[in-house]
Amino acid sequence: MAATLQGHQVHPEGRTWKSHFPKGDLWVFGYGSLIWKPPPHFDQRIPGYINGYVRRFWQASTDHRGTPEQPGRVVTVIERKFWETLDDPLAEAESQSASTGKVWGAAYHIPASHAEEVHDYLDEREIDGYSAHFTPFHAFTGAESPVQSIEVDDSGPIICMVYIGQPTNPQFLREAPRREPQDVASVISAGHGLSGKNTEYLYLLEKALQGLGLGTADVHVTDLVQRVKAIEADELADTEEKEAEREVKKYLASAGENHGEWIE
Repeated sequence: MAATLQGHQVHPEGRTWKSHFPKGDLWVFGYGSLIWKPPPHFDQRIPGYINGYVRRFWQASTDHRGTPEQPGRVVTVIERKFWETLDDPLAEAESQSASTGKVWGAAYHIPASHAEEVHDYLDEREIDGYSAHFTPFHAFTGAESPVQSIEVDDSGPIICMVYIGQPTNPQFLREAPRREPQDVASVISAGHGLSGKNTEYLYLLEKALQGLGLGTADVHVTDLVQRVKAIEADELADTEEKEAEREVKKYLASAGENHGEWIE
């Protein structure tokens, strides 16, 4: 793991986020559950992407979607340069994707009055192997998402805080056989934690990514959905996927009603 990992990690003796956000407010990028289960107190939500990473279910979950005895699988993002040094059966499909090098998700603006509180909340929520880093976020400028209607600096990307399970964290799947798509799918199909079934997390992510306006999830997520469906009974898989779609819509509708500007 000699490659230099992208992003700026928070120093263990204190937070550094204020050096990136001198006005005291905070931008947070979500690429997993934050897409459909936003942080509290946000007043803007913008779909978009970060560059130079890939999203993978290569992070073990011993709390939300698994247990210490039977860890589940959740997503992290991996610096693309480092990912290219690893064996990944989907590498060719990833390289041919129209979204090559992009990880899509949603960015949330947290006003200064709640920034420290939300940081505390996210530190607790992402406690299982994740650490805070900072990277440029690119707002989605597609016709279905008129970013120009939002009060953001249009001179360039927005610096966002993002929680990443680095390859050095204890929950990262270091053993190549554990990163094989079929192994990951098998673990997801059986996983269950404090937040519910691991399959639910996968289907929620699939539907949340589709809801960003792109119409589809990325190659890795789509591949895992197909594999998990093949493991599960057809009727159960279809039911869980439809329930996930309803849950995503409900989450987002509720968040939109209770918070500020919501750009889709």
